[in-house]
Amino acid sequence: MRKRETSLTLEFTKLWEHRCSSLPNTQSRGQGNLSGKAKTRMKYEEAECFMSVFLIPFRDLLLSVALGQVLSLLICGIGLTSKYLSEDFHANTPVFQSFLNYILLFLVYTTTLAVRQGEENLLAILKRRWWKYMILGIIDIEANYLVVKAYQYTTLTSVQLLDCFVIPVVILLSWFFLLVRYKAVHFIGIVVCILGMGCMAGADVLVGRQQGAGENKLIGDLLVLGGATLYGISNVCEEYIVRNLSRVEFLGMIGLFGSFFSGIQLAIMEHKELLKVPWDWQIGLLYVGFSACMFGLYSFMPVVIKKTSATAVNLSLLTADLYSLFCGLFLFHYKFSGLYLLSFFTILVGLMLYSSTSTYVAQDPRVYKQFRNPSGPVVDLPASSQMEPSVTYTSLGQETEEEPHVRVA
Repeated sequence: MRKRETSLTLEFTKLWEHRCSSLPNTQSRGQGNLSGKAKTRMKYEEAECFMSVFLIPFRDLLLSVALGQVLSLLICGIGLTSKYLSEDFHANTPVFQSFLNYILLFLVYTTTLAVRQGEENLLAILKRRWWKYMILGIIDIEANYLVVKAYQYTTLTSVQLLDCFVIPVVILLSWFFLLVRYKAVHFIGIVVCILGMGCMAGADVLVGRQQGAGENKLIGDLLVLGGATLYGISNVCEEYIVRNLSRVEFLGMIGLFGSFFSGIQLAIMEHKELLKVPWDWQIGLLYVGFSACMFGLYSFMPVVIKKTSATAVNLSLLTADLYSLFCGLFLFHYKFSGLYLLSFFTILVGLMLYSSTSTYVAQDPRVYKQFRNPSGPVVDLPASSQMEPSVTYTSLGQETEEEPHVRVA
């Protein structure tokens, strides 16, 4: 299937010409006998045309980037509270922290499914797809556990760099299972984002910010790669579910199976650590803050994924470490380097490039048209003709185009 290589500017120009040519007063522009009201109306319609073609897409672009940064800020809050718990209060309880989040998801979303009627009821969903959500819940739990565990074996820089492995995982899974197709500008944006992440890792080395024991670096690196792979699988499954089923169903089932299996893991692996925690109001407040940020991340991420994509979300999350660093400059007296600012803006530029144009689904467009226009006029197409897909996944939402119904040979 042939891919369009037209630039975003050219696409906007064609859209401008198409919309303006359809204005009711367009054919009268060359005539000098327009009344004052007609001229005012024509100017108003041209302004509307400009807004719809240029300003609204640019607004949506900024909105998609901003939504991703909200997720990064939530991850920053998760990291800060975890750091205080582990370093200041010696509370190393990553499984228990995740367990609290799954319990909150269970109380809010699983109970919502339980009181629903019909096909969206909890029991009806469990009858049809229980084993799929069970596997997804285990994947989500172990992804969190592996990355947190890796900090005990390797350095912070290694975790930051290898955690980027989630991006190619999401791209490959989206390509083969969601049938998403990318354009050259998407790959350019991805490369720019990863370069920005490399710049940040280089700045960490220069200022000596090498946290982590690094005593068995190979094990730590393998744990990060395993966690990143599981994150990628979880994110792509999440994108499929929120686009085709519902956000509440995804979060409700993750809350159900996540709380069950993380509770088992907590009882087996972390019950001794939990008994060692010196409980007081400060530790309780940190656990509450962590749980609030984690719950907000899980609740808000499906909204952002549905509006953008799993790939765009993971690119946005690359700035989370930088937000943590900027907070650490004041809270933990980290050393500053100008490379951190360069890294931050490089990632944002790459994210803007990625979000500036749409991806599309690689399926036979004639099948889409036949499904969407069952009662429309039939148009025979030559067997050699190639067309763009009529339904596209885009970094700014889902787009559809009005096209005639065709017969599939």
